[in-house]
Amino acid sequence: MSKAMVCSCEDVTVDDVKHAVSRGFCDVESVKRYTGFGTGICQGKSCLAAVASLLEKEKALKPAAVVPFTPRPPLYPTELRLLASAPVDMSVPPVGGVPQEVDAFPSSLRPEGPVPEKAKVVIIGGGIMGLALAYNLACEGETDVVVLERGYLCAGASGRNGGGVRMQWGTPALVELAKRSIDLMKSFARDLGINVWLRQGGYIFLAKTKPVAERLDRNAALHNKFGVPTRIISADEAREIVPGLTMKDCLTASYNPEDGVIFPWPFLWGYAQGCKKKGVRVETYTDVTGFETSNGQVRKVKTTRGDIACDTVVLAAGAWSPEIAKLVDVQLPNVPHRHEILSTEPLKPFLGPLVSVLDTGLYFSQSMRGEIVGGMGDPLEPAGLNMGSTLRFVTRFAQALMEQLPQVGHVKVLRQWAGCYDVTPDNNPVLGRTPGLDNLLQMSGFVGHGFMMAPAVAERMAKWMATGESDELFTRFGLRRFSEGTLEREDMIIG
Repeated sequence: MSKAMVCSCEDVTVDDVKHAVSRGFCDVESVKRYTGFGTGICQGKSCLAAVASLLEKEKALKPAAVVPFTPRPPLYPTELRLLASAPVDMSVPPVGGVPQEVDAFPSSLRPEGPVPEKAKVVIIGGGIMGLALAYNLACEGETDVVVLERGYLCAGASGRNGGGVRMQWGTPALVELAKRSIDLMKSFARDLGINVWLRQGGYIFLAKTKPVAERLDRNAALHNKFGVPTRIISADEAREIVPGLTMKDCLTASYNPEDGVIFPWPFLWGYAQGCKKKGVRVETYTDVTGFETSNGQVRKVKTTRGDIACDTVVLAAGAWSPEIAKLVDVQLPNVPHRHEILSTEPLKPFLGPLVSVLDTGLYFSQSMRGEIVGGMGDPLEPAGLNMGSTLRFVTRFAQALMEQLPQVGHVKVLRQWAGCYDVTPDNNPVLGRTPGLDNLLQMSGFVGHGFMMAPAVAERMAKWMATGESDELFTRFGLRRFSEGTLEREDMIIG
C-alpha cells in the first residue's frame, strides 16, 4: 500500500489511483472523475504527469493512450468580480470556445477485441438514460444487452450538468416522472451500492416579469395536485432561506423544499456497475458507424469494433441522437444547443437550495464540496454540437450572480465547461417506436432534464419493453406527435 500523495489539492494518493484502476477506470479522464485529482486549485498542473505516469506503470493504458485530460479555462483561479468586468456585446451571438474539440477521443483508447456478434438489445449511448435503461432491463430479467458509448463514462451531457433534481415542472407527466425519480434516488445507495449525495435543500425559482410570475403561480397549483409541496413565497421569505439574496427586480418566487442536488458522476457509475454485475456489456470508446436494415427492421448495428446483430436497438445518445438517426435515414426534431457551466473554489456551507432566475436562465447551487456550481443560458446561442467555453458566458454569469449575491464577488472561479441540451420543439422527450423501423426505439430529446428523469423513465421503458404492456408515455411522447401536431409544451426549462 502507498499513501504517497499524487494530488495535494484534493488529497489523492497512489492507492486511490490504483483503486480506480481496479474498478475499471483506467484512462486519465475517468480517473480524474473517480478520484477528483486535477479538480483543485492548480487544476492538474502539479499532478497530471504523476497520474499519467502511474497509469502507464500499472499497465492500465498503452503508452499511446496516456493522454492528458481536457484543460479548462480560466488558466488561473480568477475572482468573479474581475470576470464580471469584461465587456460583452449582446448584439452578436457567441462564437467558438476553448478547447475547440472536447469530444474527440484518440483511437488508442479503443478497447482491443471485437464487440459481441449478437445481442437481444443494443443501447446506443452510455449516458444516464442508456445505462439506467440497461440496468432496469436486467432487473426485468433481460441481460443480453450491450451498451455502446463513444467516449468514457460521463463524457457527455450526463457528466456535465449541475446535478439539480426537481419536481417543479409545467406538465403533469414531467411532475410525476420527477417525483418518482427522486424517490428512486433516495434508495440509490442501498440498491446500487454507491452514494450519489442527494441533498434535498430545495429549489427556489425567481420571477422578474409578470408572465413568469403567473407561470410560477399556475405551476405551483399543478404541483400541489400531485402532492408536491411547492408554494409561492415573498421576497423576505426567500431572503430568510438564502441569507444575502437581494431579490433584485424580482416580483415573486416559488419554493419546493423537496427538490435537491446530487453528484452526477457516481450516478452514472452506479448504473454502470449495476449493469456489469448483472451481465450487461458496457463498451466504451466504441463508435456507431451505421446500420443494416431489412423489411422495416434494424438487423445489425455497425461499430468501429465490428457489427452486432440484434432484435432491438435503443437510441439514447442525447444531443448526438439526430446524427446517429441520420445513418438509418431517420429525421429527428432534436437540435443541440450548448449550455455553459462553471464551479468555484470551495466555501463553507451557506447555500441550501438551488436558486434559479427563470427569466434569464441563471441558476446556482453549492456542491457537497462547497463549490458554487452554476450556469446561465444565452438567448443568442446558435444550434450545434459545441462544447467549448467562452469568456462571454463567465462574464454574463458573474454579473447575474453578483446581482443576486453580491457578497460572492471575491470568490474565484476554478474551471468552466459546457454540455449540450438536446432540444425538441415542445421541450419534451422523444420516446417509443420509430415509424417505419419498429424495432428502433427512441429515448432522447430531454432538453436539460434527462438527468433527473432517467430513473423513472428507464424504469417504465424497461417494463414496457420486457412485458409488452401498454404505456401511454411512449405514445404521448412518440415521434408521430410532430407530424400530427399533438404537442404539449413544457415551460419550466432553465436557460
